Amino acid sequence: MQKCIITAALTGGVHGKEANPNIPYTPEEFAEEVHNCWNAGCSIVHIHCRDDEGKPTGHIPRMKETLDAIRAKTPEIILNISTAIGPGVSTEERIAPVVELKPDMASLNTNSMNFGIVDHRAKKILIDGIFENTFSILTDFGKKMKEVGTKPEFEAYDLGGIYNVNFFRDFDVWEEPLHFQFVFGVFGGLSFTPLTYLDMKSVLPEGATWSVCGVGPPNQLPAAMMSAITGGHIRVGLEDNVRDLDKELAKGSWQQVEYAVQICKLAGRAVASPAEAREILKLNSK
Repeated sequence: MQKCIITAALTGGVHGKEANPNIPYTPEEFAEEVHNCWNAGCSIVHIHCRDDEGKPTGHIPRMKETLDAIRAKTPEIILNISTAIGPGVSTEERIAPVVELKPDMASLNTNSMNFGIVDHRAKKILIDGIFENTFSILTDFGKKMKEVGTKPEFEAYDLGGIYNVNFFRDFDVWEEPLHFQFVFGVFGGLSFTPLTYLDMKSVLPEGATWSVCGVGPPNQLPAAMMSAITGGHIRVGLEDNVRDLDKELAKGSWQQVEYAVQICKLAGRAVASPAEAREILKLNSK
């Protein structure tokens, strides 16, 4: 099997330092955390930028400052920014940073879905909403990414998302080979099981690459292990899980990258460097 690409997702669009104080907010914090993740073995970092108060932001000057700080400290790393950004962000605001900043990669969510956060102990819904990703958004974002040379990472929360991407393959909105991110454990999407994973893998288009992430401790480790032994790639990080294997607060996303490296070794796979990841994913040179 080809070498395994490890992605570190440093922040999400919802929780912040109240969930884990090691989640970065400032450009300097992002730059330090990215460097630590790269040293631990990751090739790609997935970024939801934050303002000084920790709120998710698509403010382009702040995003540029953050990405520039990362590049200055770790020029080798592949930058993947989110087009989800956070709750309440308009469609135009979601894609504007890609058009302006032209990152190596950007997430492209593949279908609309219920999306929320639930406190299972209190049996209470904390966040409840619709994550809007219509066919028009999917294809419009795809065209704009193609125009600026940014590779889409298709975020698939279930089989329907992959079918949506497959349907538009002959519409000239993205370039092959395609790359997918299976997301398991989001409230509103699929939880991880070996069967749900294999179902999603079975409908990937020919030549596609894929990575897997699991949200929360029940999903993250088994999803990563399953992907490693079946030819996929791995995403970890504090966006998806704020705790370590002992259920203590993780020291940083870099600590989970270290776990991912060990999983790769157990699966008999070497870990890809950023340069090797660029070749595997057929990224455009920037």
